[in-house]
Amino acid sequence: MTTSSVATETAAAKNVRVTDRALIVELRDGRVVSVPLAWYPRLAEGSPRERRRWELLGPGIGIHWPDLDEDLSIEGLLQGLPSGESVGSLNEWRASRKKPANRALEPTSQASRRTKSRKRSRTARG
Repeated sequence: MTTSSVATETAAAKNVRVTDRALIVELRDGRVVSVPLAWYPRLAEGSPRERRRWELLGPGIGIHWPDLDEDLSIEGLLQGLPSGESVGSLNEWRASRKKPANRALEPTSQASRRTKSRKRSRTARG
């Protein structure tokens, strides 16, 4: 594999697109970089909606996906570096995605019945 010989310290992203197979980044200098999505497991496992929600870091020196807790540097992308995340870290992230967020805030069926019962009592009292 060859890497770009153009200085990477000035490279900045302008636009990002994630397909089912590739991460495609348009740079401000006109280059387009495309790498296999498999290089970034969090992006590969994210939903299309999560992949579409990205933010540029600073003046475009990196990309952040808030829903996937993923950050990529443009310098690393140009150097052809896949994700360096450890298997343990990736597995922790996967496990955290399986747990419903704010479960404590969701009413249980019993709590829901109590709330409905209180509403009926107040309505009956008028």
